Amino acid sequence: MTAAAHDPYAALRFPNYRWFIGSTLTMTLAAQLQGTVVAWQVYAFTRDPLSLGLIGLAEALPFISVALFAGHVADRTSRRRLTIGALAVLLACSLALLAITVRVAPGRSAVWGMYAVIVVSGVARSFLQPARTALGAELVPRAHYPNAIAWRSSTWQLAAVLGPAVGGILYGFAGAAVAYAVDAALMAVALLCITAILHAPRRAAPPEGDSVRDSLAAGVRFIAGQPVVLGALTLDLFSVLFGGAVALLPVFADQILHVGPQGLGALRAAPAAGAVAMSLLLAHRPPMRRAGPALLVAVALFGVTMIGFGLSRSVVLSIALLAASGMVDTVSVVIRGTLVQLLTPEHLLGRVSAVNSVFIGSSNEIGAFESGVAAKLLGAVPSVVLGGLATLVVVAVTAVRVPELRWLRELR
Repeated sequence: MTAAAHDPYAALRFPNYRWFIGSTLTMTLAAQLQGTVVAWQVYAFTRDPLSLGLIGLAEALPFISVALFAGHVADRTSRRRLTIGALAVLLACSLALLAITVRVAPGRSAVWGMYAVIVVSGVARSFLQPARTALGAELVPRAHYPNAIAWRSSTWQLAAVLGPAVGGILYGFAGAAVAYAVDAALMAVALLCITAILHAPRRAAPPEGDSVRDSLAAGVRFIAGQPVVLGALTLDLFSVLFGGAVALLPVFADQILHVGPQGLGALRAAPAAGAVAMSLLLAHRPPMRRAGPALLVAVALFGVTMIGFGLSRSVVLSIALLAASGMVDTVSVVIRGTLVQLLTPEHLLGRVSAVNSVFIGSSNEIGAFESGVAAKLLGAVPSVVLGGLATLVVVAVTAVRVPELRWLRELR
């Protein structure tokens, strides 16, 4: 009975969830590859760290603008069909980046064309996030949610290891056009995997009388009434907002560590490499017995690794610190994701996931913009170090203001 209760492969025994994982793997490979190439191209064309921050802003603003409505749609329509539609748009965006690279001369025109594509991809991702999160929850029983989230996280992180490395290698040795062609092919496979999922949604229909405004507010009200979930989301939001250094990696690769685009791929892959190791460990272990304290410690350690990375001048040490940041960040991801799925009624999962994506998904892009602005004003190194220190302050404030999080125990 103990072995069955802690079966590390429980979620993967469901065929539909395996197709879901296959789509997550290939879509994330494509997105990470694309992100590496776009960042290096934009920086190569502009030589301005602020231009890297604008990449994040170009995706975050449309993402935030439609996120709550996307959650409403995810709870009122087929989550599978919505996921397919969003992936189709992302595939078109990959092809558009390929066309810009082939047909538009390098320079400001190409950069603005890339920003325009990123805006469209931000809208598509806004619909994809709540639909895909809720779809994944439909494919396994609730008892297997922690295991399913651990595998989804490890799959995402594995792709995030390979994607930047492949992107850097392809860009460095074959050029941007080849890299974008591979990106489009991977996105097409992700789309095909989702179309292979066959299942009947088990959620109850939402009340027909709800207005769109009431429906949109339902997810916000639910999270506002759950102090543990709200605290976890707020903690992650501000730690990523202040503590993220990924947007400035092209600057570190070029001006500080002097490793070029191939080295940039390794730097971008390092956090995900650590995250894969931690995700696999969590998938093979029973649920955490002190989830709240583990979350607070993990985010604090994330801030410490960012400070160390900002001060490092060794490529090996920088990669090691980024890998460590990925390990501790994964603890936060798994705890937060499990909390949201376990505590949310299934008919609200799309809207709550949308609110979650506003907190978490957009924080990466807004954090990228904040890092770009700070690097422009202060320099890349002070920007990262001060961001790490701000993360430690956020952890201390959250621990004091949300005592429920300090006492949170096992997640089941």
